[in-house]
Formats: sequence, C-alpha cells, structure tokens
Amino acid sequence: MRVFTGKSMRIELMIQLFALVASLTAVIPSFGEGETIMTVDDLTQLRAQDPEAAGQPTVMTMAPAEWIWLPCQRTLSNTFVLFRKELDLPEKPVRAFGWISADSRYQLSVNGQRLQWGPAPCDPRQLDVDPCDLTRFLHPGKNVIGAEVLFYGLGDGTWPAGKPGFIFHAVFEYADGHTERIVSDPSWQVLLDRAHPPGQYKRWYLRALQEEYDARKRPVGWNTPEYTPDAAWMAAATIECPPDKPAACGLHESNDTIDRANPEKSALRARQIPAVREEPVPAKQLRQTGRVTWLRDPNDWFDLQVPNSFQIEQADLATPRDGGWELPATANPEEGVFATFEFDEQVVGWPYFTIEAPEGTIVELMIQEGHDVENGPLWLDSHLFSWTRFICREGLNTFQTFDYESARWVQLHIRNASRPCVIRNVGILRRLCPWPEEPHIVCDEPSLQRLFDATINTFYNSAIETFVDGMGRERQQYSGDGGVQALVAYYALGDKLLGRRYLRTFSEGQSPDGYFMDCWPAFDRLARVAQKQIDGAYWGPLLDHGVGFNFDCWWYYQCTGDLDALKEPYPRLLRFAEYLESLRDDDGMLPVEGLTIPTVWIDHDAYKKTRHKQCAFNLYTAAMFKNALASICRAMKDPEKADHFTQLSDSLLQATMARYWNPKSGRYEANLPWQEEEGEVRLCDRSLATSILFDQCPDNNTAAAVKALAECPPEMGLSYPANAYWRYWALAKLGRTDVIVKDWRERWATMSSVVLNNSLQEWWTAKPDSSSLWSHCPVSPVFVLYMDIAGIRPTSPGFDTCVVRPQLSGFGELELTSHTPHGPIHFTATPENGGHRVTVTMPEDCEGELLLPSSAHPNLEALAPDHPLGLKRFRLPPGSSNSFFVPN
Repeated sequence: MRVFTGKSMRIELMIQLFALVASLTAVIPSFGEGETIMTVDDLTQLRAQDPEAAGQPTVMTMAPAEWIWLPCQRTLSNTFVLFRKELDLPEKPVRAFGWISADSRYQLSVNGQRLQWGPAPCDPRQLDVDPCDLTRFLHPGKNVIGAEVLFYGLGDGTWPAGKPGFIFHAVFEYADGHTERIVSDPSWQVLLDRAHPPGQYKRWYLRALQEEYDARKRPVGWNTPEYTPDAAWMAAATIECPPDKPAACGLHESNDTIDRANPEKSALRARQIPAVREEPVPAKQLRQTGRVTWLRDPNDWFDLQVPNSFQIEQADLATPRDGGWELPATANPEEGVFATFEFDEQVVGWPYFTIEAPEGTIVELMIQEGHDVENGPLWLDSHLFSWTRFICREGLNTFQTFDYESARWVQLHIRNASRPCVIRNVGILRRLCPWPEEPHIVCDEPSLQRLFDATINTFYNSAIETFVDGMGRERQQYSGDGGVQALVAYYALGDKLLGRRYLRTFSEGQSPDGYFMDCWPAFDRLARVAQKQIDGAYWGPLLDHGVGFNFDCWWYYQCTGDLDALKEPYPRLLRFAEYLESLRDDDGMLPVEGLTIPTVWIDHDAYKKTRHKQCAFNLYTAAMFKNALASICRAMKDPEKADHFTQLSDSLLQATMARYWNPKSGRYEANLPWQEEEGEVRLCDRSLATSILFDQCPDNNTAAAVKALAECPPEMGLSYPANAYWRYWALAKLGRTDVIVKDWRERWATMSSVVLNNSLQEWWTAKPDSSSLWSHCPVSPVFVLYMDIAGIRPTSPGFDTCVVRPQLSGFGELELTSHTPHGPIHFTATPENGGHRVTVTMPEDCEGELLLPSSAHPNLEALAPDHPLGLKRFRLPPGSSNSFFVPN
C-alpha cells in the first residue's frame, strides 16, 4: 500500500499490532495491492484541479494530524465534548482549507460562526472525512476553531457503531506563498460539555440521542476569540489510532456497540458528495396555545410516559410583543404553557427558536409530522418520544437541536418560568442536498401537479446524504423499497454522486455468510442479528432488499454509464449471489421460512401467510440473476459468471413455475400449493408484475396477470406505496398507463400527507398525531412519470442510446426535462384530437428510438423490424427536435 507521506515507526508498529485485532461482524474486501492513500495536500490539490475527483471514494490519511479526545478512562453514551484551537494570524489567509471528521457527529465553528455539521452516515470502518473551507470566517489577530462533538455510544438509524474521537487537518495559505498547517494534537483545548449530561438515555430503538441541554452549564462564547478558558479546560489526549484509520480502530476503551475494527479492512474516505445546504425555514404561524397542569412530576411523563401525568386545555395566552409572542409565567411546579407552531410543508432539519426567560425556565421542544389541529390532541409528544429539553440561562437564549428532525409542527412546552417569557424566531434550519439541477415537471391538472410537487419535496427529505425510508422514524439507508429513489436523482435532478456513494456504503454492510445487512450504515440489523441468536426478534436482514440492490447497481450503470462505481460493490454482489444459491431447497426453490438470521420482507402486509411470499421472492430473484447481475458480469468482462447466473435464473424460474403457475387461470398464484387447505385463492401484485416485466409467463400468457393488476381484485395483496412502482412498471409495459394515472388521481393525490404536508406518507392511510410517517420514500410518481408516461429509458449504459415511448392516455398538458450524461431531453405534450402533440428534443451524442402505436404515422425515419409488443419504431437523431402526434 503506497502512501504519499512518511510514517513514523510508532504508527507502523501500531498498524502491525492492529492487524491482529478482531473485526466487526460485517466484512468488506481488503484494499487492493498498491491502493493509494492520499495525503491532505495531494487530495486538496487534486480536487481543486479536477472537480470530478470529488465523486471518487478516495482513501486518505490525515497525517500529521492525530486522533484526539477528552482525557478519560471511559466515554459514556451521548457524551458531548468541546474542542477549541486558538490561532494568532498575522493576516487573513487567502485560502484556509481543511478536512475534519469525528465519531459520532461534530458541529464545526470558526469564531463562533457555525460552519458545518457531519459526518454523513457511514460504516464505522469506512469513516467519511469532510472538506471544510474556513477562509471567510478568519481575520487577522486572534481566531478560534471550535468543534462540538457528540459520541452516540448507542445504536442509531444513522450510526451502526464506533468509538469516540476527533481529527482535523487544515492548511492556511498566505499572500506571500507561505503556508501554515493546523492539525488536531494535544495543543487543542478540550472540555467535557456538562450542558449535555453525559450518559443520557436514548430516545428510542433507532434514535441514540434524547437531547437535554442546560444553557447555564455551557461556557458563554466558548468558541469565540473573546472567551478565556478556565482551569476546567484540559489539553486534548491523543488516541492510539493511525491518522489513516477511523477511530473505531483505536486502542482506547471499547463499548457495547463495538470492540475494535480491523485496520486491514478500515480506512478514512474523503467525502464524495457535496456539503449539505442549510436553509432557515421560518414557521408559518403560531397556531395554538394553552395551559398544562402537571399531576405528577413532569419527568414521569418525559422519561417513561406514565399515564395521567398531566391535563391540558386550549387557551389564548399569547400576546404579540416586539416581533414575538409573550406567554404567561409558570412559577408553580404544576403549571405549564404550550405554543404550537405550523410550517408550510414538512421538512427535515434542526428546529430552533429564541426565548427571553428567567434562569431555570424549562422548554421541551416537541415535533410532529402529521397533526390535526382542529380535532386532534393538543399535546404533540406522540411521535416516538420526539422531544428535546432546553433549560434557560437568564435573559435571551437561542436554542437549536443538535440532531435533525422531520416535522411540519413544532410545539414548545414551557414551565418553571418565574415571569412571562417571549418566544421569537421559531423555525427549522432545513437540510438539503445541493442537487446539480432543478426539477422541471409541469402539468395542467392541479391535483397531479400537487402530487408531483409533494413527491419532489418527499425526495428532498429522504435523500440528503443517504437514501432513507423516512427521516421521522428510522433515518436508515435501505435498498429495496428505498434504493429505487435514486432514479429521481438521475432523471429529475441530474445527479449521480449520491447514487455512487450509495452503491459503496450500502454494500459495505455484508455479513461473513454473504447476506447484506439491508439497511446500512445503520444500527438496526446489527442488533437484530444478535437478537436472532436467541429467537429474540422476528425481523433480520432482508434478503429481498439484497436482491433489490443488484437492480440498484444495474440501474445506476444504465443511467450514468459509470462502471467504475461498481468495482467495489461487484465482488460483494457475487458473494451475495453465492449465499442465495446455497439456500436452494431440494425442489430448486429459495425458502422464505426457516432462514435463521435473515428474513424476507417483500411487502409483508400484502400477504396473509409468510409462505405466500415464496412465489414473488423466487420470481424476483430469478429476474435479478438474469436481468441485473448477469448484465453487470458482462460489463465487468466476466462472461462465465454471466452465463452461470443466466442458467441459475432459468433453473429458479422453472422451479417456481412448476410450483406456482396455474395453467387453468393463466397466472402465478401465491398460495397455489395450499389452496385446498386454505379454501381461497391468493394473488400478489409483486408476483404478477415481475412475471410480466421479465417475461416469466409461459408462452407469454400475460392476460390474466395484467387484468388482475389493473382491477385489483380482493384476493390480490397490494404493495404499500414505496413498492407500488413494480405494478406500475408492469402495467405500463402492456400499455395500461390509464390505470396508473387513475391511481395517481384517486389514491395518491388525495393522500392526507399530499394535501396537508406536501409529502408522501408511508402507508395508504396515515393517522395524524401518531407515529405514522408522513414523509416516507414512495417517490414512484415522479420516476414513473419520466420512465413510463413520457416513456424515457436508457437502452445502453449512460444513455448512449435510449427509447422514448409516450403513453399519455388520460393526461393533459405535460412538460418535463429528463437529465442524461449527454445533456437534457426536453419533452412536451399538448392534447390534440384524441391524442397528444409531442415534442422531444434530444441531446447530442444520444441516439433515440421512438415507440408508437401502429396507428401512428409520424414524419420520422422508420426502423425495422417492429417492436415485439407490436409498436412501430422510429429514429430520434442526436441533437434533433422532433414533433409528432401520439394517438391515445
């Protein structure tokens, strides 16, 4: 392994020692021989010269920086530590660029000004290091770099495991050409932050931090030049961990989540996605106020939710004052007041507010996604214990949660205030991925436009640094239901960087047996694997999500043409395929029961019995082997494996067909082997859709399947919204987009979350004032609009060639822009005489093929032969603009 900078003998000896320690449960391949580890200087220079290099998963070293932490023998869960570095600058640097990371989260400031928050969720063995530009905040004279670092210590949906540590390396460049290097070492000052009590309990299973912050215990201005540290501040302690490895490899004390990561399989990775954009979103209005009477110690409720802890009533208590709202005193222990604030739409970010209050005033900030302000409960603490406690110092306090939330409603509960308080500046500092393009989707039907807008807002919430299922509950990166969100990034927003990072980070969570953890990097499945050892859990890593990840890799390659991004996941895909093959029963099928550790989800609620999933799971896996993995193998110049997986697919399909295909009804039936026993027929949309999409019906007999998908008979289990796209893709393939548009109008556009929150809920119904997710990840309305209504799909990697198959039945006017590596495809459609006048503008270097019904006669070059579905084929030349009529 080649390094661009020298290493001390001490570090070399440490690396040899660390090679002996145990690794985490999940395994990843070691780095290849000759893998380059880049120094901070070389990496910074490379990225300045080549912006494309920022998307690479670069391995780096922070030398000569050292991992540092609070001098201590142990670190409790949810410990906050303050780091401070004073600088005396002769002049303002022309450039001050650095790199920073921490386990678990940091907030970086310069001279008291917030700069950024990180790192992104990542495997503890592959820790992200974030670039940071300090230049604009520095000035001649005394300056202070501050970092507030939280060590979770307890599992979180965004953090699987780790060990505490902080590392920093910046280079200041001056006008005369000389440079100064600022690195983390014992010259940094460090303080245990008792404003956040160390050892604080977790919020719930997948939220590590139940935040409590006492402003009276935080040194005022600690991260500004004006502050003078007292004797409580100490010199930072160095952690025995190499500067090219994550803190999880350190020799300091272990904890419940991890013993020690294997250095041979661990590295620091330069952040490969842009920094998150932070935008303040002010509250729309103060919607409600009232009184709370505590019948028990308030901590009985907030700690344990003991019933009958309080009474609550609405009352108009707020008096406008100086741009805020004055609320009455709550001096008696049993008194409290509340103020509920509404936002225009659901967003993800850090709630904040200011309050003028006497010392010791307690404010519990509570958030909710869906709230019925007219008929629902007055109290908002009903969403997975989603509260944060702030305790005021005398006078003006500015508060902001350390970790981010997903909310449309924020409620402040105020108690222990000896005089009236004034609330101002309530808002949420929204987190957004800085997408390279703005989405452009315009239609003339208000309900559908509202649906597409809500889909985009949902995507903004669920795709920031990882593709998650929902930020209000798990915040975990998933394949399967969640990974397909990447299609919105490719088509609507012209981005591949988040998709590229997803392929690497998800695939890093692979067990020694070969199955993927399925939500990674996250705590959930690590815990489930342990619980399953004693039959302590039903759910384990989901095998169908691993199957879906193969499709995610294939779609990434098709949409971007970037084969290099598949080099890290590829051997893991092969290992997963070997694991699946090892599971086959004597009848040649994959089981869905008795799997010990993993389980099969595949839309659990769509099935009456677990065994009913076997048909769908086997068809899905057979389709993956042939249509995703075998294609990837060919792209990787691995024809023998491609042939093997094609044959395996055929074998699996034949076994499934023999067991579940009913020749009398002409369809796959999910309970065919047990119909006599169960006394009914059960269908599932996943089996029927898969059989159509991947030509798995004998003699192409699809009539019964498409009929069921269109009519949704009561015997058919229906996928929940995040997996509805399989049914829509199948319907579109056979020309039934009218069913899709009808579904959008009647089932989607009328969702409570769409109407109220500008977002898409998890289930077909969503209950306000509950733990229901009102912004989940079912973003298929947008990518199905691109891929099946406009009909734009790549037919070779990177959109070198593509197909356009407009299916606009039931649609009015439509205008959209689809992004490709070669540039945008502009699409417009206007109703005209029983059809639509469509104009498609192709980018240079993209050869298009237009598919139209046999009754169409456009003035375009015809191609032969006709499409297998009976459609006519026409050429759309690169760089051309073509107008034609599409009959309904």
